[in-house]
Amino acid sequence: MIKVSEFYNEVKEELKKVVWATKESTVGTTAVVITICVVLAIFMGVVDFGLAKLTSFLY
Repeated sequence: MIKVSEFYNEVKEELKKVVWATKESTVGTTAVVITICVVLAIFMGVVDFGLAKLTSFLY
């Protein structure tokens, strides 16, 4: 039981040393990730549509 208590105390001490991201940084990074995902989804949809039309034209 002492080892569990020691571990818990060490975890608490280490978490005090963590430099957490600011809200503005987190929101900005999230916006970039969502934007990139949307752009890539649109691009892949256009490519898929184009390839589907091409294959239906060829076959």
